[in-house]
Amino acid sequence: MNDKDITEKTLEDNNDVFADIVDVLLYNGEGIIKENELINTKAKSQYKSDDSILHEQERDVSKIWHKNNIKIAIYGLENQTKIDKDMPLRIMGYDGASYKSQTLDPKNKERYPVISLVLYFGEERWNTPRSLYDCFDISPSLIPYVNDYKINVFEIAYLPDEIINKFKSDFRIIADFFAQKRKNKSYKPSSQKIRHVDEFLKLMKAITGDEQYIAANKEGGKETMCEIVDSFLKQGFDKGYDDGFSKGYDNGFGNGFNDGFNDGFNDGFGSGFNDGCISGQIIAYHDVGLSVKEIAEKLNCTEEKIITTLEKKS
Repeated sequence: MNDKDITEKTLEDNNDVFADIVDVLLYNGEGIIKENELINTKAKSQYKSDDSILHEQERDVSKIWHKNNIKIAIYGLENQTKIDKDMPLRIMGYDGASYKSQTLDPKNKERYPVISLVLYFGEERWNTPRSLYDCFDISPSLIPYVNDYKINVFEIAYLPDEIINKFKSDFRIIADFFAQKRKNKSYKPSSQKIRHVDEFLKLMKAITGDEQYIAANKEGGKETMCEIVDSFLKQGFDKGYDDGFSKGYDNGFGNGFNDGFNDGFNDGFGSGFNDGCISGQIIAYHDVGLSVKEIAEKLNCTEEKIITTLEKKS
């Protein structure tokens, strides 16, 4: 998916979530950043490229940290579902624009640092540039004159449990989801209550690409991942019911002409309906992260059938 699809980033725009992310990842969850100390700042900036055309660039989320009316720093968050080898160049552009904005108002005498965090949600390790020097081969003669620029990349799926458990906001559920999926290839849903349900489900859909989060959001009434997963299973069962009815009718109707419509319809409908329902449940369980073995145990069927069903889906 295109990472800019994660413009549905309102979850991180909530001060409690933003403060929690920065405080845990940078300050070990010591409560250095407070949500009431954050103020919004514009995420968009303009720049003129080599073609002399004015372009617009946009951070995912950015906020100013201030205390006692003194601006201490700007923090920016960038969400990534894919590795980007040009990330140091992008971050340098965002940070540079933030520094430039501090000079535009002649009445503004304040100057403060800009800190960017890249939140990477993929399972493949970020084995790609984390600094400007890594982006290109630099002639030794140029090194004294080229400033390096490092970026802060946090691989969410690889955060240790002791770090994940320090999150207090809805982001803890998201980090736990990706860590479990990476380690176990399955997911045991959290019972932690979600504070920002609408924003949470939209961000999960944007990061995972799974439309079931949007369907769960439309249903409403979901406050935990346990309830959301139950919704997924219901969606799978309903789809299985519909697929089973269609398959059963087709099988029964076709066999019915040759063997007697009633017998053929009953036999075909029964087998087709059951197959369709089971297939729907297999897909639903798989979509919420259960392994082939776990699905086989839950549905009392062979692992071979599950693998075949999932292969047909893909």
